[in-house]
Amino acid sequence: MTENTQQTPASNPELPTQYAPAEVEGKLYERWVERGYFEADATSDKPPFTVVIPPPNVTGSLHLGHAFEHTLIDALTRRKRMQGYETLWQPGMDHAGIATQNVVERELAKEGKSRHDLGREAFIDRVWQWKGESGGQISGQMKRLGDGVAWSRERFTMDEGLSQAVQTIFKKLYDDELIYRAERIINWCPRCLTAISDIEVEYQDDDGELVSIRYGEGEDSIVVATTRAETMLGDTAVAVHPEDDRYRHLVGKEIELPLTGRRIPVVADEHVDPEFGTGAVKVTPAHDPNDFEIGQRHGLPSLAVMDEHAIITAHGPFQGLDRLEARSAIVGALRAEGRIVAEKRPYVHSVGHCSRCKTTIEPRLSMQWWVKVGPLAKAAGDAVRDGQVKIHPQEMEKRYFDWVDNLHDWCISRQLWWGHRIPVWYGPDGEIVCVGPDEQPPSGEGWTQETDVLDTWFSSGLWPFSTLGWPEQTESLAKFYPNSVLVTGYDILFFWVARMMMFGLYAMDGTPPFHTIALHGMVRDQFGKKMSKSFGNAVNPLDWMDKYGSDALRFTLARGANPGVDVPIGEDWVQGSRNFANKIWNATRFALMNGATIEGELPDPSQMSATDRWILSKLNKTVAEVDAFYDDFQFSKLSEALFHFAWDEVFDWYVELSKTTFFAGGEQAKVSGRVLGEVLDVMLRLLHPVVPFVTETLWTSLTGRESVVVADWPKDSGFRDEAAEQEIELVQQVVTEVRRFRSDQGLQPGQKVPAEFTLTGTALAPHEAAIRQLLRLQPAGDGFHATASLPVAGATVALDLSGTIDVEAERKRLTKDLGAAEKEKAQANAKLGNEAFLAKAPDNVVDKIRTRLTKADADIARITAQLANLPQS
Repeated sequence: MTENTQQTPASNPELPTQYAPAEVEGKLYERWVERGYFEADATSDKPPFTVVIPPPNVTGSLHLGHAFEHTLIDALTRRKRMQGYETLWQPGMDHAGIATQNVVERELAKEGKSRHDLGREAFIDRVWQWKGESGGQISGQMKRLGDGVAWSRERFTMDEGLSQAVQTIFKKLYDDELIYRAERIINWCPRCLTAISDIEVEYQDDDGELVSIRYGEGEDSIVVATTRAETMLGDTAVAVHPEDDRYRHLVGKEIELPLTGRRIPVVADEHVDPEFGTGAVKVTPAHDPNDFEIGQRHGLPSLAVMDEHAIITAHGPFQGLDRLEARSAIVGALRAEGRIVAEKRPYVHSVGHCSRCKTTIEPRLSMQWWVKVGPLAKAAGDAVRDGQVKIHPQEMEKRYFDWVDNLHDWCISRQLWWGHRIPVWYGPDGEIVCVGPDEQPPSGEGWTQETDVLDTWFSSGLWPFSTLGWPEQTESLAKFYPNSVLVTGYDILFFWVARMMMFGLYAMDGTPPFHTIALHGMVRDQFGKKMSKSFGNAVNPLDWMDKYGSDALRFTLARGANPGVDVPIGEDWVQGSRNFANKIWNATRFALMNGATIEGELPDPSQMSATDRWILSKLNKTVAEVDAFYDDFQFSKLSEALFHFAWDEVFDWYVELSKTTFFAGGEQAKVSGRVLGEVLDVMLRLLHPVVPFVTETLWTSLTGRESVVVADWPKDSGFRDEAAEQEIELVQQVVTEVRRFRSDQGLQPGQKVPAEFTLTGTALAPHEAAIRQLLRLQPAGDGFHATASLPVAGATVALDLSGTIDVEAERKRLTKDLGAAEKEKAQANAKLGNEAFLAKAPDNVVDKIRTRLTKADADIARITAQLANLPQS
């Protein structure tokens, strides 16, 4: 534990009277970066510890979710660096295809232009220009937070190296027949004009309408219910359950589809729930994923009745209408024909919206590129099942398996211009050629490249190895792959994490991308509500950092971080953490002014007081406890342990108990000064990963050394002294009990009272001076009259309260309070003794009365004791 305290320090520079985060944080961070503390050497002999940053969008800015996640990762990497690992926290950003294209298109719109006015190449140039000028502001905000990332290794999912990785793996998957092109139902955004991934669909309850429509005539009629009447124009069947006797006579027949003049079959399919609605469903294969599957099973045609803007294209009076306009018009037309059997408005149901522009998503049949995920997903599941990868907390494994074991093929093409363009060329005679990064694309008349780009998740799925130079076999890849741990939110377990697992195992010969997946929850407000601008409870973390300092925000977030559980946070909690930082500052400043030092060897325990041995024993237990919590990703528990050790044990007890020693001077003061220096040295190193700025300032002042960032992580020396711990616990009992008595008697904290101790034969005798100092107790001089006697911890403390309180007034007050408590007890007993009342009263009412009785008994005991301790008149 003392290996970092053997050099002779420089003289301690005097600390300012107050800690001002704004004056030190930026300068400290610049110094850390300039000195290369966060860089990683692939040629080092040190064991590696690697973490990738979940790449934030280039359009993004720091929000509390980022701040929370980055705090946890930074704490892990700072500790590992101090433990002697070659530590790489890999930074970078995602090109965020849809989001970035939308931003630049809005900028163009201000100029009265669209991307089509510029053309593809010029538009992409414009996006790169925007990225250079405005993109990536989050990097500066990460520095404000204190992120210890290797900035020289910063990557971007569209940079040259990552583009080569994307093209390489696409070609490999294509050649292995794991990428194919097919017409399927996808999520389509009519505003962004592209397919979007499942994670980019946000579901919310919308007010709609449920209409029941009669198809066919007479005995051959059937009623279906729908919330999307406009899609009936594309119906190609009605489906019923094969065992539904109500419709058995219709299966195989054709019925008339209203408004269209077409006749469609009735098919039997086990997908239909006979208990839901009428037990019959309309089948629109081109506009619903479940209907598409029914259509595939029964060989039904797929009729698309909307274009990419969600405008009706079916021939007839509804052509050219927006889908919502068409819905109203079609219901009106059906009503006029007497086809509407029932209508329900409003009908609240879950509707998907584009997460970027909030437009209602349209399921759409479209020709797209797909990844065949079956074998990839199986490998991703097996890697966790066989223990190659551990998910923490373990109970999250079930959610992971539920997802990877049921993955559908992944639509990877997007109808955008910004992104990795799919490396496929189409020939004049229907040829399809996939081109690798080192291959020449086909040329000649009629050859064209695929216009679609790849889903952003495709390139971010390569992040753990593409950022290290893959497909080249680089030193960095050999040193830092696989990652040690992935720290990310449970909300993207299914999307980003699963894709990294699939791609990592596939590209890296069965080696998973990380050893451990450590999942955390989402940040919520202090009432547990999701933070949102629309709710009015969203917080800009920069505001809190400006107001209270980055350490205060970090400590608050870490203190709330239980694995896999959402984190509530409120401004008053950040203020409390600011107070903790100030407490560390003020206590360390006091210690430095009163002899705390790391100079020289730690004295032999035989030279130490029981107080010294007690705090060193507590210190080593804390080191062991914090290590265990770090290894289990228990950030909340390790933060609590550090908080209570620093504030309660060191500042409130050890420093206060040692003041008499420091004030007395001499050899014992030197011993305690060295012990206090040791405690502060280790404590500040333990705190550093979570609160890096204040600890850096204090530790360098205490030690005179270069930086706590590269200091050694404390080790448990094994020193324990249970006898000293028990002895100080007795001191704490005396102080706590006498303080409680003083408070009960209405004495002010600083009010001095004469006292006489009977400590003979107890372990308390050496601590009398410290106890008197803590309790403001004067020696018993001439005329001392013991008016109260407190037996506690095997000792007796006699107090002379004469002249300190108005005894008669206090006796009257307590007597009045005693009478009220006795009356409360009598009333409670009367009700609880009334059988008729107990027979009728609800259980919660009876419980409240029992609670009142318990409190009354406690009040009577407390007040009676206070009266007995009053001085006799």
